[in-house]
Formats: sequence, structure tokens, C-alpha cells
Amino acid sequence: MAIRDLIPWSRNQELAPARENFDPFLTLHREMNRLFDDVFRGFGGTSVSPLMEGRFGWPKVELSETDKTLTVSAELPGLTEKDVQVEIANGVLTVRGEKKAERNGEGRYFTERYYGAFERQIPLEGVEEDKAEASFRNGVLTVSLPKSEKAREGVKRIAINTR
Repeated sequence: MAIRDLIPWSRNQELAPARENFDPFLTLHREMNRLFDDVFRGFGGTSVSPLMEGRFGWPKVELSETDKTLTVSAELPGLTEKDVQVEIANGVLTVRGEKKAERNGEGRYFTERYYGAFERQIPLEGVEEDKAEASFRNGVLTVSLPKSEKAREGVKRIAINTR
């Protein structure tokens, strides 16, 4: 199988639809996909999808909150704890690191995987930064931040009236 067979779409390989199978919605769909591909191809000049770069929200994070703790989880597949740095400064949690390519540069290839440096910053409020704990397991980084007493006291429940 040739590498070009793995590429899901290419402008050079687009086939004109047969007249009897002409579907205007399918044509519109293809043109919109081409338009978006052309727009995003201009970011960074790389073959990597720009939606995966750090400035566009990679790695993906999940925030969960209880009365006592704020937990931030980040998906970092293919990385180890040695590849990642976690810092808190001035009320901002920063997760940064780098995913290095596993190839040695021989031959032709096609990839949809992301390689390179990344950084996510998450603003924090009302947490005890000095008591933060981080763990890394199965490609998921989890940072637990206990809430400060002051933050817990500031929460007021508002009753919802039904009319």
C-alpha cells in the first residue's frame, strides 16, 4: 500500500462527480472542506493540523470542582512525567512540555500525529497554590488544588423562585 493511499483527501486527487450522480449538497460539502483546509494550511506552514498546536487548545483539559478541591486533568498521550512541566505562578497554572518525533527521518511518510512543544495556561482563583499535588498515570496528568477557606466562605447559594 502506498502512503498516498492513506491520505484521506487531496486536491490533486479530487474526482469530478458523474452527471447522473450529481449531488449539490455533496459538492457544497467538499468545497467547504477544501476552503477550511486551505485556510488552516496557512497557520505555521507545517503539515500538522493547527488545531492541535498549543495555541489552539492542545492538550485538551478537563476541570472539575467540589466544595474543597479544584482538579485539572490534561490528556497527554505518548508522554511521560519527564516530558511535562507543571508550574503555578501569579494565580496561573501552566502545563508545558514537548512531544518528540519517534522517526529517524528515513524514507517518506504521512502522519496525523502532533509533535512539538505545547503550553496551556489556566487561571486559578481561590486555591491554596502551595498545597497543589500532581500525578501522571496512563497519559493523563491530574493536578489537585485545594480551595482556600476564604474561597469557600465567599460562596452564597441563591434560591430559585418558581412563578
